[in-house]
Amino acid sequence: MSKAFELDDLDRKILALLMENAKRPYTELAGKLFVSGGTIHVRMNKLIAAGIVQGQTLDVDHTKLGFDITAFLGIFLKSSGSYQPATAYLTGIPEIVSAHYLTGGYSIFLKVVCRDTDHLRKVLARIQAYEGIQRTETFISLEESINRPVQVVTEEEKKELMD
Repeated sequence: MSKAFELDDLDRKILALLMENAKRPYTELAGKLFVSGGTIHVRMNKLIAAGIVQGQTLDVDHTKLGFDITAFLGIFLKSSGSYQPATAYLTGIPEIVSAHYLTGGYSIFLKVVCRDTDHLRKVLARIQAYEGIQRTETFISLEESINRPVQVVTEEEKKELMD
């Protein structure tokens, strides 16, 4: 059995700084953390190898691309055995940006981004066309108030890092 990767203070601080701004050069991180750029590079490689850091993404404001509607859909499946095939089907709908398998009332909870309500109606029709879906409930988001990564340092450490 392999030992779980344990983050130390330096790892957490590197992650905190990069989650705040992923474009920060390793040399800048090294200066803030009083280590060499090589140390940052080695630590990042270890975090990637451990699966803690899983690639890099670009955070795009979808509304500026013309996608003004964000909706959440609770999906009720006909049976729990429908989950894998339903997920495979839903993966083919590009407007679905995230899906979660849940406990509770819904089987699957989706986040969907669309241009307008007509586009959303068409996407809902595609989703509901899947045979294994019993029914759906749709919630249109009026505003996203909080969207942040998990905190890996204390508030005090974060303030020190950001100074």
